[in-house]
Amino acid sequence: MRVFGLAGWSGAGKTTLLTRLIPELARRGVSVSTVKHAHHAFDLDTPGKDSYEHRRAGASEVLISSERRWALMHELRGEPEARLPDLLRRLSPVELVIVEGFKREPHLKIEVHRAANGKPPLHPGDPTIVAIACDCAFPEAGRPVVDLDDIAAIAEIVLASAEPLAAILARAKQQD
Repeated sequence: MRVFGLAGWSGAGKTTLLTRLIPELARRGVSVSTVKHAHHAFDLDTPGKDSYEHRRAGASEVLISSERRWALMHELRGEPEARLPDLLRRLSPVELVIVEGFKREPHLKIEVHRAANGKPPLHPGDPTIVAIACDCAFPEAGRPVVDLDDIAAIAEIVLASAEPLAAILARAKQQD
């Protein structure tokens, strides 16, 4: 399993890019899973549904299964937020995991930047950003800059730069 990320400020277009990138990678025969970071509380359950009631009653984990999918929800209940390496260990094997968000974690990534967002770029001072996908120019970026709409070029960068999971886990262990 290899891992690569998309990082950027909210509103930069990470999800839009990812939903265009996944089909391109699949067309190339690459199996892909994703990990998405959320900055706020979120819920996959609907109040009143059994799985929601199980969690509300205090279950630490609730696994929901049907003939079409299964999902495991883990309640932190005051524990610290899980780090990316811990989450990556939980995934079933695929060829490539694309991480959306987790911009401060030590995996390699493309910065997704949109000028209209009005946010500063992330890449200065961040050696884990190996390229920038944006709608503007960064002549002093010191790394490849590609147009947000050039999905083929972005796919090439992702495939060429993705790291084995073991390398990310080793780097995270060194930082602990």
